[in-house]
Amino acid sequence: MFMGEFQHNIDSKGRLIVPARFREGLGDRFIVTKGLDNCLFVYPQHEWAEVEQKLKSLPFTRADARAFVRFFFSGATECEVDKQGRILLPNNLREYAKLDKETVVVGVSTRVEIWSKEEWDRYNAQAEASFEQLAENIVDLL
Repeated sequence: MFMGEFQHNIDSKGRLIVPARFREGLGDRFIVTKGLDNCLFVYPQHEWAEVEQKLKSLPFTRADARAFVRFFFSGATECEVDKQGRILLPNNLREYAKLDKETVVVGVSTRVEIWSKEEWDRYNAQAEASFEQLAENIVDLL
C-alpha cells in the first residue's frame, strides 16, 4: 500500500526522484500515465494489469468509454528507475501535469500520484475545506 506525501524537484533533464518508501512497492519498472485532476498516476505492473483489464471491459460502442480509454492509454509509458532512484518523465506527461520543478509525490493506496506543488496545494486546500462534506457524501459507498 502506498501512503504519504513527499516533495521532490524535477531536474533540468526531466528526472524525478521516486521516494525510497515507494520504490519497493513499484518495482524497477512501472507505468506512469495521465491521471485525473491534472496529476500523473503511477502503477506497479500488477496494478496496471488490473486497471487494463477493467478498462478493456468497457463497451467500445460508447463514445465516453472510448474517449477515456484513449486518453488514459495514450499517455501511458513504462518508466525504469535508475541507480540514483530517479525516473525520466516524458515531456508530454510533464506538460499535462504542469510539472516544472517542484513536485509532490503522493501515495494513494494502490497507486502513486505525481503533482506539481502548485496544483497539489490548490487541490489540497479545496479538499480540506470540504472534507466533512466529502465524508458525508461517500459514507453510503462504504
